[in-house]
Amino acid sequence: MPESRPTASVLVTGSELLTGLVADANGPFVSRALGELGFQVRRVLLVGDRPEDLRSGLDFVAGDDLVVTTGGLGPTADDLTAEIVAEFCDAPMQVDPALQARIHAKVAGWVARTGWDGPALDDSIAKQARVPRGAAVLEPVGTAPGLVVARAGGPLVVVLPGPPRELTGMWPAALDAPPVAALLARTPRAEPILLRFAGLPESEIAATLRGIGRELDTSRVEITTCLRRSELEVDLHPLPGAEGTARELADRIVDAHRRRLISDDGRSTDELLAGALLDRGWTVATGESCTGGLLAGRLVDRAGSSAYVAGGVVAYSNAAKSALLGVDPELIAEHGAVSPEVARALADGARERFGADVGVGITGVAGPSGGTEAKPVGYVCFCVTTADGQVLARDPQLPGGRTDVRERSVDLAMHLLLRVTGVTGPGAHR
Repeated sequence: MPESRPTASVLVTGSELLTGLVADANGPFVSRALGELGFQVRRVLLVGDRPEDLRSGLDFVAGDDLVVTTGGLGPTADDLTAEIVAEFCDAPMQVDPALQARIHAKVAGWVARTGWDGPALDDSIAKQARVPRGAAVLEPVGTAPGLVVARAGGPLVVVLPGPPRELTGMWPAALDAPPVAALLARTPRAEPILLRFAGLPESEIAATLRGIGRELDTSRVEITTCLRRSELEVDLHPLPGAEGTARELADRIVDAHRRRLISDDGRSTDELLAGALLDRGWTVATGESCTGGLLAGRLVDRAGSSAYVAGGVVAYSNAAKSALLGVDPELIAEHGAVSPEVARALADGARERFGADVGVGITGVAGPSGGTEAKPVGYVCFCVTTADGQVLARDPQLPGGRTDVRERSVDLAMHLLLRVTGVTGPGAHR
């Protein structure tokens, strides 16, 4: 049984990404997908479109078994990835006439509508139809084909387009390409275990792991922790043959922190909540102030959410709270717009206005100004009410700046919603 997994790196190209004006979505997608396929992802590099940067990036990852590049396949002069990869793999570029015809057919409708026909368009299509000799061509999702190019002595290089929609659309074809499929057939896979916890500091997990490590040899299990959406993810990725050790390690971690466990099978709060609402046949409505609709947006992120999301109201001003969700102005005058009482009224008002089974109210001081000694910045009031009489309320002071407070408010509201659905049992939020 192999002692290690094959290695892979991701080379993300694009000078616009280096400015910070555009966020990279491709690196995380490819890295995660490769890890799930059994690769040890050693690095994700971000380089500009300059030829010397591309060359140095490829040289740096040349010792891996697989390299995936993203970006730089367009028709403009600075789109040089295919040429630099061809040079790296010692595979001269040549025009693929059949591919050129297929790209031209893809843009024919756009050309007819815009009238942008002519030599410039022909040159750009010809550029995108130039491929390294011997490369496997991946059919364009947009106009740029992907490539799979083998370098003598390694690595295998998969060249994918930069637009995330095109890259994700091309990914299945990349995995099916014969050179990649052959590599995957030789790649031993061990299923990772993903644990999710709420309200658990990384320091606590670190202490738990140190204690377990004194009794259990975990050297063949790669352990990573990550705080995401106020949830601590503990990812256990066993090397081939160490699956039993990973399972025992996971069981010990869960036993130590069961009260904070969300799931022991990788399911997120969002997945669990959607399933619970569907199982109960419940609908939910939101009445939001400081979160400005972020909770409603989170709820409808999932496909099929129309089955359980009735609607939501952003009631930022006091007048809107009263006019849209029926909050009594005297209640606001007596307790303040940021108060447990108003959060309850927002929840009840949303539930009643939309005829929903569950209502959520959120009101708080997101900052950076507006706080008082009694209600400082970060003070947020939550309430979840149900048609069958459940009431679940919280009023913590959340840390961080304005964006942090708003995002953490949404996270907490999701956890409260999950709790009020009554989800219990192994692997569920408690």
